[in-house]
Amino acid sequence: MYSAVVTGAASGIGAALARAAARRGASVVLADVASLDLVARATGGLALSIDVSDPAQMLELAERASDARLVCLNAGIVGAQLGAPWEASDEEWRRLLEVNLLGVVNGLRAFVPRLLASGKPAQILITASLAGLVAFPTGGAYGATKHAVVGLAEQASLALDETPVSVSVLCPSLVRSGMSEVGADPDELATLALEAVDAGRFVIMPPEWAAPVRERAARLAGGLPPSFPRPR
Repeated sequence: MYSAVVTGAASGIGAALARAAARRGASVVLADVASLDLVARATGGLALSIDVSDPAQMLELAERASDARLVCLNAGIVGAQLGAPWEASDEEWRRLLEVNLLGVVNGLRAFVPRLLASGKPAQILITASLAGLVAFPTGGAYGATKHAVVGLAEQASLALDETPVSVSVLCPSLVRSGMSEVGADPDELATLALEAVDAGRFVIMPPEWAAPVRERAARLAGGLPPSFPRPR
């Protein structure tokens, strides 16, 4: 049996990833600042109170899950200000950067050296967002942090090329969770995400958004201003 680590595991996508990993036979290590009681009971997992924005706590998590073969760096938050980016406060920008971006950085710094040292195949799944692949005029600081997460995942994947450690990035649209009352079922998403990781997919995203992502890339390459993205 191997260990699967999931940050932000108390609810939403994180809880669903933990359940999906447990169904596959993994020993699950759950990390969150919120209560993990329900998910721990459902998965039989080890619950740890971990703030991903704290490098020392993430090192502690990696030490407690030293046999991890799947690391889901999923923790993320949405700010209260969902307007234009300049409308978000300094505090909000700082907190979203600390959790959404530096939480992933701290996870990579804590786990990658251990995964490489083991010499065994391992998988890293980073949760970003559709808002990390296309740009919307609203969302406050959220979209910028998720764009940074996608770029960080690309950089990590390139750096780990020709090693036994793979990187995938999950970029869902709306998912029913504490962040949204509407959207995809988180358990279905988690199952599909882990299947995609096994298949070696880098970006995991809703297929109806592939055309807008390609259009965005073409407009950037052509020096054109952005257009409002719509699913096809």
